[in-house]
Amino acid sequence: MTSFSYVATDDKQNVVKGSLDQPDKSSAIAAINKLGLRPISLKESNTVANVAKFNLTIGGGNAKGKVKSAKLVIFTRQLSAMVGAGVPLLRALSSLAQHTDSKTLSAVIGDVITGIESGSTFADALGKHSNVFDEIYVNMVRAGETAGILDDILKRLAIQQEKNATIKKKIKSAMIYPITLMIVTVIAFFGLMLFVVPQLGKILADIGGEDAKLPGITLFMLAISNFITTNWYIVIIVLVGGIFGWVQFVKTAIGRHFWDTVLINLPGIKTVAIKMSIARFTRTFSALMGAGVSVLECLRVSSKSVGNVLYQEALESAAVEVKNGRQLSAIIMQNKIFPSIVGQMLAVGEETGQTDTVLVKVADFYEEEVDVAVSGLSSIIEPVMIVIMGGAVGLIAASVMLPIASLTQNIQ
Repeated sequence: MTSFSYVATDDKQNVVKGSLDQPDKSSAIAAINKLGLRPISLKESNTVANVAKFNLTIGGGNAKGKVKSAKLVIFTRQLSAMVGAGVPLLRALSSLAQHTDSKTLSAVIGDVITGIESGSTFADALGKHSNVFDEIYVNMVRAGETAGILDDILKRLAIQQEKNATIKKKIKSAMIYPITLMIVTVIAFFGLMLFVVPQLGKILADIGGEDAKLPGITLFMLAISNFITTNWYIVIIVLVGGIFGWVQFVKTAIGRHFWDTVLINLPGIKTVAIKMSIARFTRTFSALMGAGVSVLECLRVSSKSVGNVLYQEALESAAVEVKNGRQLSAIIMQNKIFPSIVGQMLAVGEETGQTDTVLVKVADFYEEEVDVAVSGLSSIIEPVMIVIMGGAVGLIAASVMLPIASLTQNIQ
């Protein structure tokens, strides 16, 4: 067998690099085409697994950095294709480690290879790197190893990761404009308070004299400006301390519970929060069920992937009741934080023995609903932020124009 390194493109014209072992070039080209790729270049490679592992070890060993979700999706898809094509697991891992452009992922894969050669299972070796491979990933790989369907499980994982990444990306993109407006509003407010209003206050005092009667709104804005100007360091400390304190509070169990409760009850926001949690639960649960994981383990693992403490507690409570003999669909139907369609579809899945297939459809439905809800939320937030920004500027303008008009009348 000869080792070949290749450069190819996929259906989306993304450049993909990799390596494989084949008897000759024609077999290598056929194998690349089987992966759904179009080869650009193909070269014989003299590197072997041991050399790859040595490079990985000097590149970082047990890396503690983060791996981008896009890199992990590509790794998972390529590994699935190679394992499905009959490439031995260690050879596939060595090949992918050599050609990934993520140094952290290379180091992690190198350590995984070492773990497998030391006698660990693939899942156990992945589990040592929880910062890269979460519990869902590890549990699905373990189920795939046990059932002998690792390539199929890796495909499911890649799809799930792509869906999660897509939802996160859409929410981030929808929030960029409102957040930008908020930052501009805050900067504009403090800029006016620090540099514009004090000068206008002096001008008004020069025109009207010390005994000039100014409107209440003008006096209020001048007082705020004076406080910020003379105590700017206190304002900065309060703002930074408040933001830092809030972030730390949300990280606590009480703070997380409070914030998640607010999210699923806040008008406008709750629609997105609920639908996103349901989409995550149903897709993760269906993926684990399809991998042959037990219902109790599915509930335990998927509860941690939902992203909302209230749903996590509900699923953990459901696991206890399922263990006592109750049907999951009946438990979900009784819990008001779950839409009725989830319990109904679960009941259909339990009756037909196709829970994983049914829940995939539920996940697809709610992911589409999340897209619509995010678009609607963005269309609501943007005008609200514009109104707030305009109101702040208008308030300052009114505090300036009213006394000028009053003083002008007095002079006349």
